[in-house]
Amino acid sequence: MALATLTARVDEKDKASFDAFCSNVGLNTSTAINLFVKAVLRENRIPFEIAQAPDPFFSENNLAYVKKSVQELKAGKGTAHELIEVEDE
Repeated sequence: MALATLTARVDEKDKASFDAFCSNVGLNTSTAINLFVKAVLRENRIPFEIAQAPDPFFSENNLAYVKKSVQELKAGKGTAHELIEVEDE
């Protein structure tokens, strides 16, 4: 079987971390990438779920803070004010 070279540009820090990971699990980078290519071809799809990073606004801590603030407002704590809009520069 003839081999071909695959070239990809990757952030330097990501490459170093990936190389270290591969070494820790007993692989070299080329073998790990070949495993990925074979899995894509076998399954005819990306072999893992691709998801958008969660929105930090909806973190448990932030939601708890918002709920606490709403309870305080309902209990009469806090003050209402008009929304102040700033013109774009």
